[in-house]
Amino acid sequence: MSVLSASKRGPIWAALAVACALWVAPVSSAQDAAPPAGGGAAGGAAGGAAGGNRGGRGGGNFDPAQFRERMNTMMKERLGVSDDEWKVIQPKIEKVQNVQRDSRGGGGFGGGRTRGQGGQPEAPTTAVGKASADLRTALENKDTPADDINKKLTALREAREKAKADLVAAQKELKEVLTPRQEAVLVTMGMLD
Repeated sequence: MSVLSASKRGPIWAALAVACALWVAPVSSAQDAAPPAGGGAAGGAAGGAAGGNRGGRGGGNFDPAQFRERMNTMMKERLGVSDDEWKVIQPKIEKVQNVQRDSRGGGGFGGGRTRGQGGQPEAPTTAVGKASADLRTALENKDTPADDINKKLTALREAREKAKADLVAAQKELKEVLTPRQEAVLVTMGMLD
């Protein structure tokens, strides 16, 4: 496992902390809330479902759309924006999030090697993910010529540089619609530099 430089470690850990906070906070709120009308078993089932989602455990109750909605609600509250302002800001935030994910290879820590149905690795869908997978495949074969490795390494570096440029452009576009306070909030969340 490589050690990340301090400049790279900060935004990654900030993003992980935000993701964890986004996941745990709504679950805690749901568990602290009064049980639904009818009480008893219904309340226990609701709490169990909420608790089962924590950390991805609990029988596959994870709902990506519901998670995204909670993230958006939390971010909207942290930014202190109205519904109309959110309609302008949200697409730009999503663009930054997508470009950040793509710049990492589209699959987070595994560099695009997420597991699909049946436990099989999914093919990477981003330029960085594909270039990274190609280089890994070349390295797995001890007989791969040095020229091939160099070509694949160059392709990965070029894909990463393009992804960085795309991220800078998306972040610039987002900053243009933010107040200084909102920009600062997104910097602390690792979405802006």
